[in-house]
Amino acid sequence: MKWLVDHRPAYSTLKVQLEPGEEVTAEAGAFMLGRGRVSVKTSTGGILKGLLRRFMGGESLWLNTYRAEGGPAEVWLVPPLPGDIEALNLTGDSWVIQDSSYLAHYGHVDLSVAWRGFKGLLAEGELVWLKASGHGTVWVNAYGGIERVKVPAGERVVIDNFHFVAMPEGVKYRITKIGGLKTMILGGEGVGVEVWGPAEVLVQTRTLPELVRLLLRYLPHRR
Repeated sequence: MKWLVDHRPAYSTLKVQLEPGEEVTAEAGAFMLGRGRVSVKTSTGGILKGLLRRFMGGESLWLNTYRAEGGPAEVWLVPPLPGDIEALNLTGDSWVIQDSSYLAHYGHVDLSVAWRGFKGLLAEGELVWLKASGHGTVWVNAYGGIERVKVPAGERVVIDNFHFVAMPEGVKYRITKIGGLKTMILGGEGVGVEVWGPAEVLVQTRTLPELVRLLLRYLPHRR
């Protein structure tokens, strides 16, 4: 299998080239184009896990698996928002991913949910993240560009919760406030994810809530 990300970082498209018998799985609605003989199988990836992803992790209940039949094939996949796509290579480990950032995967990858703790309610009103485990490649998408932030041992970073994209499951973190009450009310900042090194964290350069608030200023108000 070969793949590339085209049109990055604003309007990224994941183009996957499949050899006969190879397959790639993606979230529902991600399909853009297929070339060659491609079969499609829709499943939940396990009904219980699918329900957990849907109702706790904020992801779609359904996953579509695209398989090359009788010869090479190509599948193009796109996220719902403008932004970049990044690959996570799993070698028996697990990554936690913010809801809405999962795009697709290849290989023996298990998708479930990761307990975030009750403090997660402060961050985004959710108790869990999506978790990807196993061996293979997982592609995540973001609104805006994606930055890989390396945190050395003994250091820490605080990331705005809406800029967080993904990190290895074993990374030490906590949900924390950014500043005090005045900062939260007047300064436009609120809750973040505090991460201790050694760690690698993926962050996105834009946030959807800020775009929504900006657009609301120009939309007519309903009475």
